[in-house]
Amino acid sequence: MSDPAADAIDPAPVDVSAVDPKTANVLYHDWEANRYDDKWSISFDERCISYAREKFTKVAPARKYGKVLEIGAGTGFFIVNLWQAGLVRQAFATDISPGMVEVCRRNARAVGLKNLEARAADAENLPFAANTFDLVVGHAVLHHLPDVPAALGEALRVLKPGGALVVCGEPTRLGHAIVGVARRATARAWRTAAPRSWRREENGPPSDPAAALEAHVDLHEFHPHMVRAWARRAGFHPVRIETEELVSGLFGWSVRTVEALARPGLLGERWAFFAYRNYLRLYRFDHAVTRRLVPKPLFYNLLLYAEKPRRAARRPAP
Repeated sequence: MSDPAADAIDPAPVDVSAVDPKTANVLYHDWEANRYDDKWSISFDERCISYAREKFTKVAPARKYGKVLEIGAGTGFFIVNLWQAGLVRQAFATDISPGMVEVCRRNARAVGLKNLEARAADAENLPFAANTFDLVVGHAVLHHLPDVPAALGEALRVLKPGGALVVCGEPTRLGHAIVGVARRATARAWRTAAPRSWRREENGPPSDPAAALEAHVDLHEFHPHMVRAWARRAGFHPVRIETEELVSGLFGWSVRTVEALARPGLLGERWAFFAYRNYLRLYRFDHAVTRRLVPKPLFYNLLLYAEKPRRAARRPAP
């Protein structure tokens, strides 16, 4: 997921021609790891436990799963909160960034998840035997991967027959364009109306060279039918795609843009309470009303549920 500041503040010029996407993701996310939870308001209390549970159960059955692997786990938002929600018995986590893996371990220990097995690994080449896991999950990960079909194939390989893949938080192509309009409009309005004393300093180079890679780690947005076709081609059946966040996405990304442009310390807890409560209201409005009226591809977030068949599909005789 990109930072709203990427639209609001031009990144410093950087030559990325010699940096492949995987290396860029390692360097950037290692640099970001220790500030990532604050940046994205990630927590491991009831607020984010409920959020993770709601995302998951929107597409998957609500029950306790045995061995569960998260790919691209970051700091552990999804796997740790799903464990706290009672949906995971034995948790495993991978991320291509060693820095993120270390923070994930730390967050897990802080909430009592002492047996989390976490390691740095590439989602397109997982270091696990076939037929190992009951469930594979991911949150905001596929859009960072150079070869999404390869990652789906790896998820299928490590799943047990009858196991499931659940991925949430992936940007749709049309939804991303729609919220982009809102983000740019919010940035223009902020620059026009906000007193100078309210504004974050926008000048100067990034504090670390890795920060300049931020604009180069988000590789994709998706049409829902693309992801469905890739999952089916990998061998998953059945496959289900849902989308969410239209009005709530416009509001949420406008809020994020203000937070990216405001002077640190300006907004405070009252702002955070306002933003969170109103996002939830609009999220529920989207679920109850908007999704009945608006085509799926216009919503911002894509959710995927796919099962590994219990029996291999029979190939027709030559």
